[in-house]
Amino acid sequence: MIKLIIVDDHFQVREAWSWVLSQVPKLSVIAQCANGQEAIAAARDLRPDVILMDINMTPVNGIEATRTIREFAPEIKIIGVSIQAERSYVNEMLRNGANGYVTKNSPSTEMVVAIEEVVAGNTYICEEVGHLRALAAENGHIRN
Repeated sequence: MIKLIIVDDHFQVREAWSWVLSQVPKLSVIAQCANGQEAIAAARDLRPDVILMDINMTPVNGIEATRTIREFAPEIKIIGVSIQAERSYVNEMLRNGANGYVTKNSPSTEMVVAIEEVVAGNTYICEEVGHLRALAAENGHIRN
């Protein structure tokens, strides 16, 4: 069973991802967090396998939370999740320790693939920003 934490400042987004992903037998949503500060605490207490991390949140954004979690729990896989498909967002998340990046426009089936890939030790970049896969590979972020 893959244990997940969903982090997003919009309640409806958290609930939607939670419902969709809980339909997948091998996935278990163990917590939802409204910001990076809550995500850091939940990561310390619950030690999930994967965190789906929104980027634009206050008081602690997803990039800062990813960097902090990476310091004390390098084994937790983190997937940046954002409406943003720009290279700068993807690069910033990867630079700060994320294992993948999926846009909110991506289908739920792609999120499941992303979760499986990062758990397997790979980096996953969604199809919407797939043109960045070559860049990530060149920088040594993608091992597959």
